[in-house]
Parts: sequence; structure tokens; C-alpha cells
Amino acid sequence: MKSVDAGADLIAGSSDAARSAGALPYAQSATFAEPLDLELGERLSEVTVVYETYGALNADRSNAVLVCHALSGDSHVARHNPDDAPGWWDIVVGPDKAIDTDRFFVICPNVLGGCRGTTGPNSTNPATGRPYAASFPDITIEDTVELQRRLLDHLQIPKLYAVVGGSMGGQQALAWATRYPERVEACVLIASAARLSNQALAFDVVARNAIVHDPNFNGGDYYDLPQSPDVGLAIARMLGHLTYLSQEAMEAKFEPSRMQPRDLKTSFEKRFSVGAYLAHQGDKFVERFDANSYYTLSLAMDLFDLGDSLDALNEVIAPTTCRWLVISYSSDWLFPTHQSLRIVRSLISRNKRVSFCEVQSSSGHDSFLLPDSLDVYGALVRGFLLGADPGDETDPLDIEPEPSPAGSSPAPLPLFNGSRPDHSAILALIPPGSSVLDLGCGNGELLWRMGHGRASASAPDGAAESEGDGRGRHVGVELEPEAVIACVERGLDVIHADAGRFLDAFGDDQFDVVVLSQALQCIPDTERILKEIVRIGRCAIVSFPNFAYRTMRDMFFRNGRSPKMEGPLGFEWYESPNRRFASIDDVEDLCRRLGIGVERKVCINSQERRLVEDDPNLNATEAIFVLARDGS
Repeated sequence: MKSVDAGADLIAGSSDAARSAGALPYAQSATFAEPLDLELGERLSEVTVVYETYGALNADRSNAVLVCHALSGDSHVARHNPDDAPGWWDIVVGPDKAIDTDRFFVICPNVLGGCRGTTGPNSTNPATGRPYAASFPDITIEDTVELQRRLLDHLQIPKLYAVVGGSMGGQQALAWATRYPERVEACVLIASAARLSNQALAFDVVARNAIVHDPNFNGGDYYDLPQSPDVGLAIARMLGHLTYLSQEAMEAKFEPSRMQPRDLKTSFEKRFSVGAYLAHQGDKFVERFDANSYYTLSLAMDLFDLGDSLDALNEVIAPTTCRWLVISYSSDWLFPTHQSLRIVRSLISRNKRVSFCEVQSSSGHDSFLLPDSLDVYGALVRGFLLGADPGDETDPLDIEPEPSPAGSSPAPLPLFNGSRPDHSAILALIPPGSSVLDLGCGNGELLWRMGHGRASASAPDGAAESEGDGRGRHVGVELEPEAVIACVERGLDVIHADAGRFLDAFGDDQFDVVVLSQALQCIPDTERILKEIVRIGRCAIVSFPNFAYRTMRDMFFRNGRSPKMEGPLGFEWYESPNRRFASIDDVEDLCRRLGIGVERKVCINSQERRLVEDDPNLNATEAIFVLARDGS
């Protein structure tokens, strides 16, 4: 069989493509003589942490962003200049990138137990003058975070603007937010989980067995021997790398050159292109990593566990005070989306500020290190870190309508002064200081107009940031990723989800108002949605198009054609998202049958730009109902 270099481009597409064991000329170190008491009971008499920094710390030391690396990473997160070696996250960290080093002071430390300068198995044990090797104790993610805390104290940084991490780095970010809540303003979790699945544990168990059963492992004491457990470490890496890919990515990478493996020198099988790829990954990894460190860090990942139930996780999450951004990837089966949603649900139950997005990607767990979907996850990270300035007046909206004071008589509704007349009416119906859940929030226009993404100043002191009834909070649920990005860039809290499938995450009376605008006609289970929104909110505001409007009737009756108008009715019949074709009277009848009270009804003719009181079922293009359960 003729071997060709057909797999070269596949190798280059790996997240490990540019990584090497070269020197780290910009690395700094800090050594702490105070012993580090480890969570599992042992002690390190002194510890050193190696780290790299990017950008400049501002005068009040408030712009520090801690980037936590995954298992195989190190302190070299990005290039320091064009002549520097590539970093493991160059696509995200740097000037004018998602984590903008022109704005933020970025710190990336090598983890405890690592092999790139921070105290680990290959470090010198002060008690013996020899490498720790097999005597290096088992550590936890929390031990790593404690060492990072010491580093921040050393750098005189009292509070992090944000902590960011993917995979094992996400575990560190979680530990930061839960152990030191007073020191974290924002937390970004990417492709991570509060505990590993048993399937993920199983892969790590096999990988560690491959290492310890290598004939050259020698119980971990191999540093003075002529041979290291390179075969075991390479196989562990090959196995791990399989878990970072998806089936779709593997088919795309290897099927076109299935029987044309890259011609490389290796002791591993390379009959197939996928074999050559894995052999390259294994051989390359051995050049820059240590087997004892791989064993130590994979075990620390496996031991990380914030609770085996939602109730247990809720207790751990309760003290946190930071904003959260949680990102998962559709093809990641190692840290699947449902694990991210478990964290999100816990945060929601405690009324924490959280945004979430599942990014569509075919690259599996490695997605957060690759450019394939950078336009989405990079925009989310950038938008979340920069957010929207609450004093910024550049948002392309017209007049900010003033809501009616709580308890007052309904004021005239200021319609037609924004891009959506129903939004102006809805805003006028929401008392100031209300907590609001907006289902199908789109790009966040309504939530923005309520307070530029921040809690109303008239909310009770601290209500927007603390758990409890969550008064003053504004939260959106939206299905379109582009709209989710727009919300995050506006500084809004938004959950990327199908609202109809996510409402069970919200508790009874968790919000003062639930808004469902121009979506009632699109949802499959109308009765359940109406029951849910009046369960979650003390009241609900629903806007919907009126399919009995006279022009609509004429289109059917006179022309014999499916109606088509501006706004939510501007679709051809064969591409319309509208499932229901209800009239104002239809919706009112359904509410009556479900025991849902219609407390107020506002009907609009957007074509004629007026409120409608005369026969609204005939003359209104849309309606807004204020609903409450049990007719109360």
C-alpha cells in the first residue's frame, strides 16, 4: 500500500497542532514557603506556581481575568508577540479578541500537579532533593484553586473581573465561584460539568491503567531510569483524544483518506488514516507531557464532584454572587449539554444571573479550542465580558416609555414609539421593579427597554443579585443563537432553549411577570404553556396576532388565499412558523376554560396606529392580555 501525506491537513486541524515542549520565555513563577494542606489530607511543604500574564492591570486592579487551562494545557495560553510560540488559545485571547488583552489583565497559571513549572510529580521534593515521582500526593481541583488564590494574593488582586475555563478549566472556574464567591465578579464555564459522567470516568480509568501498566512506569519512579512510560502515556493520550472528537468530526476527517494514512515514523499502527492521526497525537504528546502528571490531573478531574443531585448542587451554588455564562457544544458527548443545563437549572433555582448557549458544532469536546464555531462562542465570551454599559444610549431604540406606577390606575398606553407596538404596550403594563421572564425574547429589545439589562433601581436593595424571590431580575429565553448573542452583548441574562421545554426549570411565582410576546400562535402545546406562565409568574402578559382581523377575513373570503400581512403574519403559508390561527375571542375562551383570568385586554390596530375598542375581534391586528391563574 502506498502511504501518502493525505493526513497532514488532518493533523493540522487538531487543537494540539501547534503545541510543543519548547521553553516558555515569558513565564513567571512564585514560590510559597507556607505549606499547602491538601483536601485529601496530605501536605506539600512548599509550592511553586508558574504563570503568564497578558495586558496591563488597571489602577484599581479590577480588570483581572483568570484563564484556567484543561488537562493537557499550560500557562502559555496565547502568543505575547508575533515571534512568540503559539499558545493553546490564541484564537480567543489577545488584542481585540474575545478575551481582549487591550482591556483585561489576563493571568494563566499552570495547574498544581502539572509538568510545566508548577509543583508536580516531576518537581524537586525539598525534603529529598529528588523529584517527587510516586510520592507526589493525590490532589483535587480545589487544591489547584487554593494555589491560584495564593497567586492572586501575591499579585495583590483582591477580586477577579472574571474566571474563564473549559473542560478541567471549567471545573476550576466552578470551584472559584463556589469557594471564593467574594472574589469573583463573573464566571465563564465552557464545555464543563459539576461532576463527570461514569462514561467519562471509564475512559480516564483505562488511560491511567495504560500508564501504570507500561513496563517502564516503575510505580511512578522512572525519572532516573533510561526509559520513561512513553507507550502508556501515548496510548492514554490517544484514548483521551478520541473522547475530544465527535463521530461526525471523525467521519469528516478520516473517511476521505481512510486507507491513505500519513507517512510518519511511529511504533503504533498506521494502516488507516485515523491510526496515523492518533499515533501522531500520542507521539507528539509524549514530547511535552509527563505520565505522572497525566495520572495526577486526570484523577483530580474525576474526583471533582459538586453533588450527585440537583438539591446537592443547589446547596453548593447558593453562596455564589457572580454573573455566569455557561456554554456547551451540541456534539460534545464527553461533557454533554445536559450536564451544563444541570448547572444552569441550579443557578436559575437560586435566582442567580446566568446566560446559557448550546453552540452548534461538529467538532465534539475539542470545539472550544478550535475555530469552527468561534463566531458564536467567541462572540458570547466577548459580549459577556464587555456586556452593555447601563448608561449607554447607543441602542437603536426610540423612546423609553414610562411604566405605570405600581397600584395606580392604568395609564394611556404609549404605542408606536418603538419597533414593536406591542412592546410599548407591554412595558406600560409592567410595574417598575418587577422581575420579568421574557419567553421568546428575540434580541432582547423588550428587556433592554425595561432597564438596559439591569435590575430596576426601584427594586428592593440587593434583590437583583441575591437568591430569594428574585425581584428586579430580567431574564430571557430564546431559541435562535444569533439572538442569544445579541442579548448577551446587551448585558442581558438569556437562556438558549425552547421555552416550551424549559419552563419546568422555573419555580412557582418565581417572577412577578412572565411575558410571551407574538409566540402563542407558534407553540405546539398552547394549553400547557398558558398554565405554566401563570404558575411561574404572579401575572402573565401575552401578545398575539388576531387572525380574525377584517383584512385577514377578506383574504380568505374574497380572494380564497392564505392571509399574509406584515409582522408575525408575513409568511407564505408553506413556510410560516405559525401553528395556530386563533382570534381574540378564541384565546379569551381558552383562558376561561383553563381557569385563567384575563385581568386586562389591550387591542391594537398597528396598520392604523390606534387602540381598538370597537369590536376588537374584527378591527384589531393584535392583542395583549394580562393573565392571572384562577381568575385572581
